[in-house]
Amino acid sequence: MIKLVGISGSLRRGSFNTALLRAAAGLLPDQATIEVRTLHGIPLYDADVEAADGLPASVSALKEAVVAADGVLLVTPEYNNGIPGVFKNAIDWMSRPDADIARVFGGKMIALMGASNGAFGTQLSQAAWLPVLRTLGTSPWFGGRMLLSHARAVFDDQLAIKDAAVTLRIKTFLAGFVAAVRRAQH
Repeated sequence: MIKLVGISGSLRRGSFNTALLRAAAGLLPDQATIEVRTLHGIPLYDADVEAADGLPASVSALKEAVVAADGVLLVTPEYNNGIPGVFKNAIDWMSRPDADIARVFGGKMIALMGASNGAFGTQLSQAAWLPVLRTLGTSPWFGGRMLLSHARAVFDDQLAIKDAAVTLRIKTFLAGFVAAVRRAQH
């Protein structure tokens, strides 16, 4: 069984990215599971807080979910052509202390996907993640791309995907990622 953790990089209640992650959870191939996580409860990184109190419980829980997973799905919005600050903040917290980076991220298979209302999906945000993922020593998966553009037209009022072609694209993307994670384990 391949165990994934999926993290939505948006805090918004009506987030298309959280909706995309929830849809993905229902479209995984057999023999794969995903734990859906959000960034709620993760404070802004503050080295003084870390020095005085250690890692917040919300950070430790997310960090250990990543450690326990075979692969990670980062579902990223795109804010001002880049990585959302709250998402980068969570990754920064999870990279603390420095000595833990290899345990948490080292060689971890990572796939990026995202949804936006614009015409280019989250192309620039996904590209902006690459130096971060390289610095952390992850193994980004480049076998597929999931850039969901014009998200408002793809989701219904209950944030369910209403386009069968999009559903198929997500399913194909996830099958490729799960197969890559499986190959990496052998």
